[in-house]
Amino acid sequence: MRKTAFLLIILAALLPTSLKAQCPLENTAFSSGEYLSYNLYFNWKFVWVKVGYASLSTVSTKYKGQQAFRSSLITRGNGKLDKFFIMRDTLLGYVTPTLSPLYFRKGAEEGDRYYVDEVWYDYTGGKCKLKMHKQKHDKTHENSEKTMDQCVYDMLNLFTRARNFDPTGWKKGYTLKFPMADGSGVLTGYLRYNGREKVKGDNGVSYNCMKLTYMEWSEKKNKFREFATFFVTDDKNHVPVRIDITLNFGNAKAFVTTMKGTRNPLTAITK
Repeated sequence: MRKTAFLLIILAALLPTSLKAQCPLENTAFSSGEYLSYNLYFNWKFVWVKVGYASLSTVSTKYKGQQAFRSSLITRGNGKLDKFFIMRDTLLGYVTPTLSPLYFRKGAEEGDRYYVDEVWYDYTGGKCKLKMHKQKHDKTHENSEKTMDQCVYDMLNLFTRARNFDPTGWKKGYTLKFPMADGSGVLTGYLRYNGREKVKGDNGVSYNCMKLTYMEWSEKKNKFREFATFFVTDDKNHVPVRIDITLNFGNAKAFVTTMKGTRNPLTAITK
């Protein structure tokens, strides 16, 4: 999950957990047909080099007969990145119209490793019942189940849910935590609000943005590790404009190139 946290964990957990495991939430931030794309850059010998792209699309569909949103995230490195690290990630997620997760899949080729994570959700009995599957890079399989009383998210669901937050009253340093599932289990992630900045995308447009940092606690180092910082439009769309990513082999950035089909006026646009 480390390499794709830059588009997904994005705004994660901007919403406090509820006593209801399914955690329905009204969607006011996006519509079917929205399409976002990004240029990816890597810091190579103190020079930022364009090394690939990412795209995220959302459409209305059905999942096992019920109405749903389907989100697809694709990240691709080009030949420049392949010289020192291969990155080919494809993520698929289904959520209800009220943004409760139904299914998640991530297929990732990262370096010399290829693996698959899957999560299925069941809300029978008012609890969140998870079935998780991981295909490891050595082609072995791992299956597990977990039942929780609280909301549980995955990488794509975090993106769709968190775009509907209300940051009114937030102060710099405000931090939220949340449970997130992948093919192996459920971990705890943290998101810290770091104020507001103006950011220019690769589409030539400048936006007033909120700055958010995603972190995880490292038991080994006994401290928080920062994985990504997101600059999201300070309006009702909350679209990521820029993402700064900390990778195992260096630092990367993503800048928005295209915003199509946004639901609300882009009032964050500035000069």
